Amino acid sequence: MKKTVVINVVGLTKRLIGEHTPFIEEFLAKNNLSFIKPVLPAVTCSAQSTYLTGKWPNEHGIVGNGWYFKDECEVKFWRQSNKLVQQPKIWDALKEKNKAFTCANHFWWYNMYSNVDYSITPRPNYLADGRKIPDIYSHPAELRDELKSKLGTFPLFEFWGPRTTINSSKWIVDGAIYTDIKHDPTLTLIYLPHLDYNLQRYGLNFDIISKDLNEIDEEVKKLVTHYQEADANIILLSEYGITNVNRPIHLNRILRKEGLIAIREERGLELLDAGASDAFVVADHQIAHVYIKDQVNREAVKALIMNVPGVEKVLSKTEIDENHLNHERCGDLVVVADKDSWFTYYFWLDDAKAPDYARMVDIHKKPGYDPVEMMTDPKDKLIMAKVMGKLIKKKLGFRTVMDIIPLDATLIKGSHGRITEEKDDFPVFITNRYTNNHKESIEAIDVYDLLEDHVLN
Repeated sequence: MKKTVVINVVGLTKRLIGEHTPFIEEFLAKNNLSFIKPVLPAVTCSAQSTYLTGKWPNEHGIVGNGWYFKDECEVKFWRQSNKLVQQPKIWDALKEKNKAFTCANHFWWYNMYSNVDYSITPRPNYLADGRKIPDIYSHPAELRDELKSKLGTFPLFEFWGPRTTINSSKWIVDGAIYTDIKHDPTLTLIYLPHLDYNLQRYGLNFDIISKDLNEIDEEVKKLVTHYQEADANIILLSEYGITNVNRPIHLNRILRKEGLIAIREERGLELLDAGASDAFVVADHQIAHVYIKDQVNREAVKALIMNVPGVEKVLSKTEIDENHLNHERCGDLVVVADKDSWFTYYFWLDDAKAPDYARMVDIHKKPGYDPVEMMTDPKDKLIMAKVMGKLIKKKLGFRTVMDIIPLDATLIKGSHGRITEEKDDFPVFITNRYTNNHKESIEAIDVYDLLEDHVLN
């Protein structure tokens, strides 16, 4: 077996490789690139599960970053148990082929309770007084303490939210190198999220994102240099490409105006009551799952959504089958945005009645993905003073909420999830391993075979 590392540079595309990524550009010039036709939806959890199982979402069950759990009547995003992925993973197959094979997984999703040998994933502590303390979960458990002692606490609030920086990716890089030096796993999976942040905030505005490209280039250089010295096969890949958008679409508000969504009011604020709704949307970037209580209403709901500006297509029945999404977790309809648009989870009609979590970073309570969690109100000149005041209150032991997230979805300038028109916006697979049957384009399920081949041959 050949030592192999897979460096997942989120959002990396051919379009982004150039003067601002000199090391990656040099690595590409010496090696082979294949464009990956994205899985639908082209989002983190679906893409990673497809790569690691070699199966489509209709088989592995990860139809998005979240979905409607029908038995609980709740929408849940960013779950972490590996048992949610309903197919064997690449490390399962490789362990069967060779008992000496070992695997390390650094921050790829559904990392908890898998049978990899070394795993690290974000897992904050939620204290009884309401505080959220940055932390990680690891296997073996002592690896967490070793990394905290060596690298300090994982910078969770720089991993997601308004304060995101390169520091979270730096920590992951250093943790991966530490684990590799100590344990020398056969296959290492590393997730670097940094480009995801400003590409969603600002789109392909190179005046701004050039700094982010340069920062991630330096971290990739550090990893590649380490693994070159270990004589490893090195793969750089990504899950999707982020493109410019200028139109948020509030599908739940449209369904609400038609009387299809049920709302509960608590303390003067509104909550989506998914279990009582005739139809509602789970928004996930440029893809939205529509769950319908009575299938008699399917065609009427489809016709309603098809007429919404910014909606490119609405998949149902055979179209869902053709796109490999026919799984019980999938919506009864799957809506795809056009290239300029993306979907919000917003369901309230009056901002004064928005739920309290809407103005907070709260990825587990929101019934849909919310990129606005990375923003603060650019018009509020006192926002940093407010943040500091709230942090001081927390440190003094007072309960306070970080209600600093705006409700303005037009702030978001980049998104993903649909299949982009141009290959330069496709995810990439770059390898330093020579092959005489290199393909310019591959399917997302082909990544599995390529990873296995790198390790076995």
